[in-house]
Amino acid sequence: MSEAGVRDPTKEAFQELVLAELPALYSLARRLVRDGAEDLVQEALLQAFRGFATLKEDAAAGRWLKTILVNVFRDQLRKRSRTVDERPMGDLDDFSLYRTLVDEDPFPYSDTLHLDFLQGFDSEDLREVLIRLPDIYRIPLVLRYMDGFATKEIARLMDAPLGTILARLHRGRRLLEREMWTYAQEAGLLTKERAEDE
Repeated sequence: MSEAGVRDPTKEAFQELVLAELPALYSLARRLVRDGAEDLVQEALLQAFRGFATLKEDAAAGRWLKTILVNVFRDQLRKRSRTVDERPMGDLDDFSLYRTLVDEDPFPYSDTLHLDFLQGFDSEDLREVLIRLPDIYRIPLVLRYMDGFATKEIARLMDAPLGTILARLHRGRRLLEREMWTYAQEAGLLTKERAEDE
């Protein structure tokens, strides 16, 4: 125990390190869970503090903390459900966002259909679409494309073969496209943009 007025250097160093990484951790947690991001971050920080001595260099702290957060999330998933929500590819193989945009033509006279469509989404819209995806597709997508993890790292984190992760990324991208289209229709993003252009 430290004397009055003297801080524990380990605790102080941990707090300093965490404060710099907290926004990124919270952002990742919000993309992984609909509600309970604060609880997920708190549990991850508790585990990180317990293993703080194992961190070799401060420069790796962000990746180290994100890895712990993903592991905590994965453990919570295991406790919650033993079944994997695999989706058959059948109808996903038939859906193409590009073909749908061309066929539906929500932006007449546009030379940049994809960009016009994507610009209608703000960060909350994208978060809502991501949350709709099954965990087995959402987690690899978030880790790969939003947090920059390599596919081999994701395979290790999720304790799955690399080929499985690559397949989930492919299916996840296809499912994300379809969910974005569905969400845009439900949220009126296509009509809003059309009204703004007129």
